[in-house]
Amino acid sequence: MAEAYIIDAVRTAGGRRGGKLAGWHPADLGGEVLNALVDRTGVDPGAIEDVVVGCVTQGGEQAFQIGRNMVLASKLPQSVPAVSIDRQCGSSQQAIQFAAQAVMSGTQDLVIAAGVESMTRAPMFSNVALYGKAGVGTGPVSPRIRERFGVNEFSQFTGAEMIAKKYGFTKDELDRFALESHRKAIAATEAGAFGREIIPVDVDGVPHIRDEGIRFDATLEGIGSVKTLVEGGYITAANASQVCDGSSGVLVASEAAVKAHGLKPIARIHNLTVTAGDPVIMLEEPIPATERALKRAGMRIEDIDLYEVNEAFAPVPLAWLKATGADPSRLNVNGGAIALGHPLGASGTKLMATLVHALRARGKRYGLQTMCEGGGIANVTIVEAL
Repeated sequence: MAEAYIIDAVRTAGGRRGGKLAGWHPADLGGEVLNALVDRTGVDPGAIEDVVVGCVTQGGEQAFQIGRNMVLASKLPQSVPAVSIDRQCGSSQQAIQFAAQAVMSGTQDLVIAAGVESMTRAPMFSNVALYGKAGVGTGPVSPRIRERFGVNEFSQFTGAEMIAKKYGFTKDELDRFALESHRKAIAATEAGAFGREIIPVDVDGVPHIRDEGIRFDATLEGIGSVKTLVEGGYITAANASQVCDGSSGVLVASEAAVKAHGLKPIARIHNLTVTAGDPVIMLEEPIPATERALKRAGMRIEDIDLYEVNEAFAPVPLAWLKATGADPSRLNVNGGAIALGHPLGASGTKLMATLVHALRARGKRYGLQTMCEGGGIANVTIVEAL
């Protein structure tokens, strides 16, 4: 089978809701990533054959085909097409997989996979809530779906609570995991570990290059004092991912394109997997998805040097660790979404940027990325650093 290579992977530093990136239109913010990939790799912008963009809240400023608008807001010529996709939190991880599939099939040779989400300017659930306020429709969950699954809605928060209970985690364990996410992100930031993946974005004449969500003064006491979302529950705003603005992207190329354009790959895509399961507990699907990916790749979990498991909620990566028997020291080594933020549709390519650069910095070979997604879906991508 033909190979798909990652030539470069970049991201913006995260911005808090209403924070440093709040003044950036998402099309322009995404355009910055496209520009950076072209500038850093030296590839001819006109040679890009497609741009696949993940975005969850495709309303307001992120409506009207945000992928195409990112291209129009970048230095790419207008002849470069784009498409916007929604696989919930895994949207831009799926963008990578679609890009890789295009390259591996021989259909295309140079494709950018990217993601963008301004959770400040297009708030989460606004594409549903505004219809409700306008009295239009009854919401995305139809009567037939409600009857089939016995619920009035699918809730990621409910799913996270269910996972915590199912795997026997205490709130203290979740809070300790959250604190560790901040500590790892602090250490990575202070060591300059994100220097290769973060592209500067101008904010009032100052480059924004540091993830805004990291709490450098985080303590277990402070995290533990945050009120649970439901009475007697486990999940709080402190042990869940942070609302975040950001964009990210990956340039994927065929072997022919690598040779033709004189490119130097930083990674090879080794396996692409996506599975779906229970939409009610929802966030548990990375576990069977990982099992399938490893089996298809002919690998064991011990063969993987680093894992990026999105920290949507603390029980998700903890359950993944418990079920797979993975080594905790290899998980989210530079911190995760609890500290760094989860810009929804941008998180897939964001995590890939962190994973690939972390593998190369440590001289490691294989990395696995997985993401829990709304509706009970999960993507797994295995890469080999070069």
